[in-house]
Amino acid sequence: MNKQKTLTLLHEIQKGEISPEEAIIRLKMEPFEDLGYARVDHHRELRQGVAEVIYGEGKTPEQIIGIASAMLKKEHKTILITRMSTESADEVSKTIPITYHGLARVGIVGDMPEPDGIGKIVVATGGTTDLPVAEEAAITAEALGNEVVRLYDVGVAGLHRLLSRLDVIMGARAIVAVAGMEGALPSVIGGLADCPVIAVPASIGYGANFGGLSALLTMLNSCASGVCVVNIDNGFGGGYLASMINHM
Repeated sequence: MNKQKTLTLLHEIQKGEISPEEAIIRLKMEPFEDLGYARVDHHRELRQGVAEVIYGEGKTPEQIIGIASAMLKKEHKTILITRMSTESADEVSKTIPITYHGLARVGIVGDMPEPDGIGKIVVATGGTTDLPVAEEAAITAEALGNEVVRLYDVGVAGLHRLLSRLDVIMGARAIVAVAGMEGALPSVIGGLADCPVIAVPASIGYGANFGGLSALLTMLNSCASGVCVVNIDNGFGGGYLASMINHM
């Protein structure tokens, strides 16, 4: 049950259209729905402001269809599915209309919301190979009601590319900075911006990159204030946190 439905329910009680006992029964039926293989958390939007997000990796198309269908019945307008394969998206689309973003491996069931965040979220990358993670962050933020500005391929190997867009950096309310290799981009942006910078280490680089560990350690040791770090390749986490900041 989302905030609007809860508010409507409270108004119905106030007007005497339903009894408090009926309202309690409705609320008891809402918290979660047991599908056997999943317990769909219908109260999450009420508690956290964002509905449950479906993590697609490891789930069968049938399981994704079941969870998404349960959410649609509860009138969820935008359902976000992350880490979804092309094959899974093809199967799901035979039953439920879905918009699939292949680069980000993100599926959207329903309509994208109009932006209602306070300002703009900037998603920046060090290089082009960081785009899958960055697009996961950007589409997540858009699905959560944010205006997103993409600033791609502005890494420290050519710092003038970033410095040419200082207006974008300084006009952001939150910045998601995705980088592999040595992962220096968030520190540089953190020294330029007056908003929180969410660093996302990417598993891009040569052998001593250790699958993104070198970038992760660089970001954790950033000398710039206001930089926080999410896990390796966690574009979803970066976009979600940026959305929370942009709605506060």
